[in-house]
Amino acid sequence: MKTNRKFIQTEILAGISSFLATFYIIIVNPAILSETGMPFSAVVTSTVLVCAFGSIMMGVYAKNPFVIAPGMGLNAFFTYTAVLGLGLSYETALGAVFWAGVLFLILSILKVRDKIVQSIPHALRFAIAAGIGLFICFIGFQNAGFIVDDAATLVSLGSIKDPMCLTFLIGLGITAVLVAKKVPGAMIIGILLTTVLAWPIGRWWGDASLINYGTPTLVNYTGIFSMPNFSLFLKANLVGSIQYAFLPIIFVFAFTDLFDSLSTFVGLAEASGYKDEEGNPRNLKKSLFVDAVTTIFSGLVGSSSGTAYIESAVGIREGGKTGLTAITAGVLFLPFLFFSPLLSVVPSIASSIALVLVGSFMMKPLTKINWSMLDEAIPVFFTMILMPLTYSITTGIIFGFLSWTLLKLFAGKRKEVNPVLIIINIFSLLYLWL
Repeated sequence: MKTNRKFIQTEILAGISSFLATFYIIIVNPAILSETGMPFSAVVTSTVLVCAFGSIMMGVYAKNPFVIAPGMGLNAFFTYTAVLGLGLSYETALGAVFWAGVLFLILSILKVRDKIVQSIPHALRFAIAAGIGLFICFIGFQNAGFIVDDAATLVSLGSIKDPMCLTFLIGLGITAVLVAKKVPGAMIIGILLTTVLAWPIGRWWGDASLINYGTPTLVNYTGIFSMPNFSLFLKANLVGSIQYAFLPIIFVFAFTDLFDSLSTFVGLAEASGYKDEEGNPRNLKKSLFVDAVTTIFSGLVGSSSGTAYIESAVGIREGGKTGLTAITAGVLFLPFLFFSPLLSVVPSIASSIALVLVGSFMMKPLTKINWSMLDEAIPVFFTMILMPLTYSITTGIIFGFLSWTLLKLFAGKRKEVNPVLIIINIFSLLYLWL
């Protein structure tokens, strides 16, 4: 009985950790998509629905501890390329998301995605895990203001005298100590403690504008309560978006979603050890099915594509092993249909701590790389370094595939380049061209 109680407690704590690491998407996704003319409050509602639906379905059906949410990068492509760049209406772009999900689902049913995963060399699987770790660590440092933009060097160290950055470093140090001492719920304790430490910023010290923690979009709300806005529900133009001219858009949506989700599943599986007898991510087919259905759902309710989130690693690190972790996280999103202004209570510097530390945990698979074998070491390096440098998991894995194939062919190791990998390379080049 005690064992079951401890198991449930661990899974719930892990779910809370994953939620705290991903809840920022409820603000960030609407901030990006609203630039297309979509009502901000309506995108908040659709984002919450996608997060809750996808995560709960992942837990119930696929029984994996992965949180599903609208993908970063996918929402940027939706806004800045499809709508603002190519001139699609947001209704047509939502239709493209829907059809990308349908294509995604067909590929899942035909087991095409299973074959893609099986064709990924083991060395690149380790690289994907490490690359995702570097990526989320970079995101964490960036969100905390520890790494900032620089006109001369692109990025630079932020001011550690800044109240937000200094509070982040204090919280990071305390949380790292708690993690090292294996204190149960260390991530949650660190996030909550940093939230408390950040409260005086803008009130007792620092600029008063920092009270909003860099989320000015929240000023659209008053108080702590807001009714959900379902005005984007079923607004997707399903007929208009299936035209020949829009097929490249659908392809890019589907291809990006495909590699984002595959690389996330592979990376998390390598970092956590959640693999089946064949060494593939556990319950992969069901997980990919959930990902595809969530993308279809996203287009229907008014959001860019939903996908598995790399921040799920935070909950896994806290001991999350089953679908109960994902279900817990999914359920925690639902109250924000009505209480989205409460998101401003937890500052970005608090959730960033979890991203930075989990990024370091995901470096472990690199110990399995044979660095003296350069035809493997070079593609591994390209895969993991290009993810943070290009701000794209998909770009990292694409150049990993391309360099792996090139080096293996010229090294006379053609047997290590299977037909599926060749096809992936062709579609990768097509993706880069588009």
